[in-house]
Amino acid sequence: MAIIDIKLPRYIAKALKLPVSDKRSQQLKVLKKLLGKARFTEFGQQYKFDEILLSKHCGKAFQKMVPIFDYNKIYGEWWHKTLQGTPDVCWPGVIKYFALSSGTSEAASKYIPVTKELLRSNTITSIRQLLTLTRYENLPASSIGKGWLMLGGSTELQKGPTYYAGDLSGIQQKNIPFWFLGLGLYKPGKKIARVKDWSEKLEEIVEKAPDWDIGFMVGVPAWLQLCLEKIIERYNLKNIHEIWPNLGFYVHGGVAMEPYKQGLQKLLGKPIIFIETYLASEGFLAFQNRQGTKGMQLVLNNNIFFEFIPFDDKHFDSEGNVKAGITPLLIHEVEINKDYAILISTNAGAWRYLIGDTVRFIDVEKSEIIITGRTKHFLSLVGEHLSVDNLNKALSLAAEKLNISIPEFTVAGIPYGNFFAHKWYIATDDKVDKNELIALIDSYLKELNDDYAVERKHALKDVFIEVYPENVFIDFLKSKGKIGAQHKFPRVLKGKNLEDWENFLK
Repeated sequence: MAIIDIKLPRYIAKALKLPVSDKRSQQLKVLKKLLGKARFTEFGQQYKFDEILLSKHCGKAFQKMVPIFDYNKIYGEWWHKTLQGTPDVCWPGVIKYFALSSGTSEAASKYIPVTKELLRSNTITSIRQLLTLTRYENLPASSIGKGWLMLGGSTELQKGPTYYAGDLSGIQQKNIPFWFLGLGLYKPGKKIARVKDWSEKLEEIVEKAPDWDIGFMVGVPAWLQLCLEKIIERYNLKNIHEIWPNLGFYVHGGVAMEPYKQGLQKLLGKPIIFIETYLASEGFLAFQNRQGTKGMQLVLNNNIFFEFIPFDDKHFDSEGNVKAGITPLLIHEVEINKDYAILISTNAGAWRYLIGDTVRFIDVEKSEIIITGRTKHFLSLVGEHLSVDNLNKALSLAAEKLNISIPEFTVAGIPYGNFFAHKWYIATDDKVDKNELIALIDSYLKELNDDYAVERKHALKDVFIEVYPENVFIDFLKSKGKIGAQHKFPRVLKGKNLEDWENFLK
């Protein structure tokens, strides 16, 4: 059975047949296209895009003439104008949509521009990923053509003077292509998708669940797991396949799957295919395109230009800020098994934008990456250099060893006498020996990270743990106004976030 048995719009069909060239050529072609489109904007005029386009080495000229931006810098200097309806600031035209994103490190909402061109690019990449399923062995054919449960933010967006704002998932669902809607595959449907209150939306999904035949699920793991648990409880099921027998795929992203896999598999009646994506508010950066691989392939030929900054003490300070005077690498210059912070330039007016994620190349030739953490979310009090990837793996191994589900966790670095310690906060509704759990986590981290093993003998004197029911973590997110399918619990807590968490626990 064909995965997409419809005639696609011409612009998508054309984009899916892009000629294949080497990755450096692909990226330079993307950069020149972006610069050409934006050369008459305020940004393009200030940073002399025409001059960059005429230079012999376009990529190097771009790096020399355009500074690196994080959100606060590009918003303060440029994006704030687009919220006022000013056209042609960083991208041609007036920006109609803004994705509200607080990430996991900022208290205030960020307004990320979302253009019609970006939405089109996201759609094209989504279809490309779907077409890669034809390469999979033992493909659950009964799932193809069944419903897609997309657990996202509300499509009832906030109205601004000249724009609408909301979760990217809500914006994407509001702009779902007509040909997809026409197939009747989209669930929970437009009416439920508009609901703003997360609890109410969840109840309506649970109520409608018996009426749907779901083949694909899409969403952040923590909230999807909660949804499945409620359906199973409501209808007194042994597993979710009793109500959705054709469920065969779970498309996930936003956070590492490792901590959630144990809990999700307990809700299934048979194996399903897990497919990872890297869809950020700023663009669709990468996706898993072959079975059995651990990594995702960067999308190099669809309107995102990538640069990579080695994530080490030479390039970043102790707070995760980029140091001055550094030169990022281009796609053909990266090395395997090294961590990099990503800069992107896109067709939504992000230019040399530090997205905040760190990645590691596991296959340079195929441009396959894994997400290892955040530039602001890492633990290195005394040189232990723990990434979020390390934390996820150690916790996943410990949970598997003890046969428990740990849907959420966070870690903080704390003073301990004249030295330091780590403090873990873990969510589980299973019975567990805290001492055994923290001993396992500590042991696995020593195996995964040599720096950690060394510092545990010196300045990192102890590791502590507190265990809470899962609802404590959910209630904290509620207290911060971050309830719903787009919000994630930070894996590392520092500063004000740590203070708020400790006060909440008290």
